[in-house]
Amino acid sequence: MRGWPLIRAWTILVYTFMFLPVAVVILLAFNANQFGAFPMTGFSLRWFVALWENDAIVRAFQTSLTLGLMTAVISTTLGVLASLALVRYDFPGKNSISTLLIAPILVPEVVLAVALLLFLQMLNIPKSFFLLLMGHVIFTLPFVVLVVQARLVAVKKDYEEAARSLGASPIQAFFQITLPLILPAVMAGGLFAFTISFDDITGTLFWKPGGVETVPTQIFAMLRNSISPEINALGAVMIMLTTGLPLIGIGVARWSASRRNK
Repeated sequence: MRGWPLIRAWTILVYTFMFLPVAVVILLAFNANQFGAFPMTGFSLRWFVALWENDAIVRAFQTSLTLGLMTAVISTTLGVLASLALVRYDFPGKNSISTLLIAPILVPEVVLAVALLLFLQMLNIPKSFFLLLMGHVIFTLPFVVLVVQARLVAVKKDYEEAARSLGASPIQAFFQITLPLILPAVMAGGLFAFTISFDDITGTLFWKPGGVETVPTQIFAMLRNSISPEINALGAVMIMLTTGLPLIGIGVARWSASRRNK
């Protein structure tokens, strides 16, 4: 029992080391002084206003939001279809396909990014927004498959068979029975895909065409010159988005589960 206080103290130190820089970025985003230093000279929203007035950052936000939403829609659709096939049906090569779908998680992203870029260069396919989108789909699809599969395994096939016996078509049984039961997992997978796409920088640097910037690559480009207070504000906005969306997703999932249990 004497070791538990030491374990707690060590855990607190590790989490402090991990999240203290994030807290510092958020605090400095509200610093009135142009120079990011402590103690803060005052509270101000001027850097968030400067973000809104910076056309390059606004374009990067629009690109990231468009890319993230399109990635979430495509990855979620493909992930649900793949999960249905892998869980509900048996066919030759099922294990190989399942391994292939999960492989992008096991391969380092920089290796995946370079491999895809070299493969497309070998085919003489230039960089484009479509290439960037497909790269993000490849990287986010495994997360959707894992989340949806975990939920779909717990849904008994008897419900679908009962609906089919009452005259429902396979499509009707899916949309009226299966989809509502796995909807929290589908939403969670979509949020995972969006946040991963929105935050990605490694693959985006390799895949994006010239003149296209996302929020992470815009931050990277701004850091080359100097550490502007706008970067702190931009980082604070990204932290709020990438942490707020999963929390909202968890809340919606719990609300839908509690409503279904009533």
